[in-house]
This record gives sequence, C-alpha cells and structure tokens, in this order.
Amino acid sequence: MIRDQEILNQFIDTIQRFVREKLIPAEEEVSETGIVPEAILAQMRELGLYGMTISEEYGGLGLTLEEEVLVLFELCRAAPVFRSKIGTNNGIGSQGIVIDGTEEQKQKYLPKIATGEYVTSFALTEPEAGSDAAGLRMTAYKEGNQYILNGTKRFITNAADASIFTVMARTDPENGTKGISAFIVEADSPGVTISKPYKKMGQNGAHIYDIIFEDCPVPPENLIGGVEGKGFGTAMKTLDRGRIHVSAVCIGVAQRLVEESLRYSMERKQFGDIIGNFQLVQAMLADSQTETYAARCMILDAARNYDEGIRDRGQAAQCK
Repeated sequence: MIRDQEILNQFIDTIQRFVREKLIPAEEEVSETGIVPEAILAQMRELGLYGMTISEEYGGLGLTLEEEVLVLFELCRAAPVFRSKIGTNNGIGSQGIVIDGTEEQKQKYLPKIATGEYVTSFALTEPEAGSDAAGLRMTAYKEGNQYILNGTKRFITNAADASIFTVMARTDPENGTKGISAFIVEADSPGVTISKPYKKMGQNGAHIYDIIFEDCPVPPENLIGGVEGKGFGTAMKTLDRGRIHVSAVCIGVAQRLVEESLRYSMERKQFGDIIGNFQLVQAMLADSQTETYAARCMILDAARNYDEGIRDRGQAAQCK
C-alpha cells in the first residue's frame, strides 16, 4: 500500500542519490577495513533509515511494507553491508516490540530505535537451534521480582553495537513452543557477554556474534507483551515480515548484478568482438533480467497482501 506516491518518489530519489554518491564509492573501503564509516551511519540516521518501519507516533517514518520494499530495491543496489547496519532496527530487532509489545515498551524503546540512538538485535538462533526455532534451549526462570536468563545465542547480527536484544527463552521447559517467551534485554545488563565477531566469507562490515547470558536478570516489565508463552508466536510473526524484507534486499543486489554484467559484456572482447554480441551471453543476461523482474513482482504482491492484513506465511517463505 502506497499512501502518497509523490512523497515516496521524492524519498526514493534521495535514496538513489545517496547510494550513487556515498554508498557505492565507499564499498571498497568497507570491504577492506570491515568498518562502515561513522559519517555514512550518521547520514543514514538523518535520512530516517533506522526507523523506516516504526510508526510516526514513535518518531519513525511509518512506511508500509510495500513502501519499505520499494526503498530497499534502491538502497540495496549498494553492497548489502550498508543495509545490514539498519536492518535489525527495521526488521527482526524491533518488530517484536512493534507487533506484540505493550504500550509502555513501545513508548520506552521505539523512539530511540527510530532515531538510531539504539541499535537492536534479534537473539533467537542457538548453537543447536537455528532453523528449528522450536528447539531452543535458553532458559528464563522467575526468581523474586525478576527473570534470570541463561544460555547462548549464535550468529547474532549487530550484537556488539546493540543497546537492546529481543531474546527468546524458555519460561516453561515442558510446554513445547507454548513455553517460549520473548524478552527485551538491555545490552549492559549484568551477565551479558559478547564474543569476538565471526570471520565470514563476505559482507565485511556486517558482523555477527555469540551472546552469552549467565544469570542475566531481566525485569518482568521487559517480557514482551507482558504474557509468558507468547514468544514463539512473536518470533514467527517477526520472521514472516522479515522474509519479505530480506527478499527485497536480494532484488536490489540482483538489479546491480544485471547492470554490472551488462556493462562488462559491452566492454569485454573475445574473438574480435564484444561478448555482449554473443547470443549465449545475451540469453544469460535476458534470463537474469527476467528472473529479477519476476521476483520483484512476487515480492511487491506479497508486500501488498501483508499491508492489506493477509498474513500468508507460505507466500513470505516463497519470496525468500
């Protein structure tokens, strides 16, 4: 759903210029150093990119999902490491609070998330529970007037930069998925340790970590939604929306790849001719463009359905 086409077009024009003038020229530096310059992060905050999905009531841009994916199509023509810096604030790191948080939780955290003052992380994956989210083992037991969290979360994006984590833990070990609850854990809480970043094959600058919780106290007012046993549902709703978001990221990258491939095909010569004149190369470029266009249409359709209140988990999974 697009609320105001003219305003959206102006915003997308601004993003295109930002990508062209600031992000793409910085790609090589970020790849070599593994650090996104603070000047770029500051510009992202000024553009409101940390709070695209947070409602205007709490200081965000309040984009619909269709508007969000259209912005991502352009933003992610640059290396996806830049999107990674804002991705958790707009997606899995904040959406648990946006979707299921109490009004008090929203008032306390969302304004700071929207401005980028707070960076968020989503702590679901564990050493033995990744795609099998229902298999998580981290525990949260009530002791006096607080919960005590113990366990390890793995491959957590932006953990070292985060001010808060959305953490899934078992409050009832005997009740399957209904025994999982979601918590807001502040990063400076006692008992929280962040590992060194993992060494990856790509996306230098987009860092992932382990988070170790050892007798970490969390006040009951930081139980998302104020009710135990709702954490698995919160995680699934967050991930369903996140799958469409990540799919849009891939379209931005794919569009850039097609453009770069076409440019190269017009420069590279073999057998006395540019390879862009070879029929097989032309077919590969045509197939790539067709697949990118088809995926773009699929994602826009899923985003529109989401905005209309249609929560099709299968459709979101197919997009990703």
